[in-house]
Amino acid sequence: MSESLNPVPAEPAWHSAIPSARWQAAVGVGVVLVAVGMGVGASQIAGDAGYGGVGPSFLPWLCAAVLALCGVWLVWEALTGGYRKAGEPGGSAKADVGPFVWVSAGLLLNAGLIEHLGFIISCTLCFTLAVQGLRRAQGQTGSLSGKGLLKDVLVGFTIAAPVFWAFTQFLAINLPGLTETGWL
Repeated sequence: MSESLNPVPAEPAWHSAIPSARWQAAVGVGVVLVAVGMGVGASQIAGDAGYGGVGPSFLPWLCAAVLALCGVWLVWEALTGGYRKAGEPGGSAKADVGPFVWVSAGLLLNAGLIEHLGFIISCTLCFTLAVQGLRRAQGQTGSLSGKGLLKDVLVGFTIAAPVFWAFTQFLAINLPGLTETGWL
């Protein structure tokens, strides 16, 4: 009976999901280490400075520097009180493996088949599988029907084909094609 007179406020369920300042700092240190790795990679890019003194390693160095700055900032935020405006964690309490498998399969098949099927078909397959995974993450399980699947394939093709043609026909960048004509 005395418990009802002095109720102890329950901690929100999400409170334990916010990482401690130590883990927040570890994330920042990890970002800095990735930036260092990018810097090492950028230092191995050979090439003379072109127009305006900008060479092929400029953009990788710029990305490494900005990433290092973000990592240092994350560490500073963690050490001076934690991420101040961290929102409540969203999503479900446990990982949904099915959608992850669909999206991962799309990416891995794209990487493995792009040389054999060509850019357009492998990217269409990647798009189709990724959309199936994202739909399942939202609880839409009936999307493997013939009509829905055909729609996903057509949308994927409609996105992949112009990208392929823009790179190969207009920018003269070689992407793997299914035929030697340069159009598929």
